[in-house]
Amino acid sequence: MSAFSTLSDQMNSSLTNEQQKEICSQLGNVKLKLLYKATTHGFGGKAFHQICDNKSPTVSVGYNKFGYVFGGYTSQPFSQSGDWVEDDQAFLFCFSKEKLNKYPVNNPPYAMKMTKNSGPNFGDTLIFVYENKPEMYSNPRNSKITFFPRYYKFPAEEMYGNDLKLTECEVYQVEEILKTEHPWRTTVWTSERRNELMEIIKSYKPLNTSVPQARVLLVGPVGSGKSSFFNSINSVFRGHFTSQAISGKCPTSLTTLFRSRFLKAGREGEPLPILICDTMGLEDLQGSGCHLDDIISIVKGHIPDRYQLSPSGPLKPEAHGFRKNPELKDKMHCVTYVLDASKISIMPQNMERKLKAVREMLNKQDITQLVLLTKVDEACPLVKKDIRNVYKSKYIKDLMQDAADHIGVPLSCVLPVKNYSEEVELDTNIDILVLTAVVQMLRFVDNYIDEISDPMSSAAIKD
Repeated sequence: MSAFSTLSDQMNSSLTNEQQKEICSQLGNVKLKLLYKATTHGFGGKAFHQICDNKSPTVSVGYNKFGYVFGGYTSQPFSQSGDWVEDDQAFLFCFSKEKLNKYPVNNPPYAMKMTKNSGPNFGDTLIFVYENKPEMYSNPRNSKITFFPRYYKFPAEEMYGNDLKLTECEVYQVEEILKTEHPWRTTVWTSERRNELMEIIKSYKPLNTSVPQARVLLVGPVGSGKSSFFNSINSVFRGHFTSQAISGKCPTSLTTLFRSRFLKAGREGEPLPILICDTMGLEDLQGSGCHLDDIISIVKGHIPDRYQLSPSGPLKPEAHGFRKNPELKDKMHCVTYVLDASKISIMPQNMERKLKAVREMLNKQDITQLVLLTKVDEACPLVKKDIRNVYKSKYIKDLMQDAADHIGVPLSCVLPVKNYSEEVELDTNIDILVLTAVVQMLRFVDNYIDEISDPMSSAAIKD
């Protein structure tokens, strides 16, 4: 193993997860693998070429002391030939906060130049690690240098703030996230299967006759899609898009009441045998969002429907409305965590600690737990193209495993869904994912009721 290989194993990317996501969104179903980091390997053409030659496609990124982040993409491999290399896919970019501004090559035969004593050279218009120094060469559209052609045009002030000194330079290899030839979970994508799932839900009966309806509590960060998931189920059974529960984008929770929401089999239909219970979202800051003690009180059945939750403190046993002796029908029979697939990799540590604390509290109550991974179409272009690729996408499988690891459940307990958000008409494939999740919830409710009905284990369920 070379010294460079050992160093590479210890590197951390200077790009944020959101910046990586923005770059990848320009390139398809891909991820970035860090190859070269100048502060680790050295600001020199020799180190750059030794590590990056014959690797493609690549993204090169520069950083300066004023916080500018900028770079370029090429689909062609690097070399030390001194030749011009054609690439009609090449482009330069810079970030304005987390937004990516893109500047395509305007003369593809001169997109790249393979120079020996520098880092990535984008057509003699932007050269990283120029002449083996922590500097750049730049010939932007507003440059006074007129005797060199400009194969990319960009504003220097916007790109790097007119500062050619580099504090860091990185090169990433672009790796395609291939879909598997065969889905790793089997799903039947037909209207017949959709109708079959609906019938399973409508005909369900809890195993204990004292429980008229299964009660499933949704728990998750603000904006993860809890209310939207209820709206999606409701839409499927109403036969058209509905928005009964308040949903949308907001930095704080739109849900402030504890709600037990009924579902009907059609506008005039009978109530379904499941209640979807929603509560204030979790927030990563201390003293904000749903209080963890309130979650456990809800699970135990102490908190009544429509109770106004407060992040400042939980409901006390002496408070008006506190249910001191809840029955089995008042308790939660399954808890489902709702997580945003596009934010799994950037989950704040404090949020991860809160979810772990919830998990530990629920384990003591022997409550069955599932995870819904929402917005899978936003996380993966392959799935956005066709939701039926959800179990063919290796990237989505990796995100599901990350979600399982964050919560502490097996991968089999993680279900991907897409809520209705932009659509105004129903889609059979979206319905199948939503309905599959509900059926799995009912199975977990059965597991919980089976457990507490067992005389050998019921003593272990403590209030």
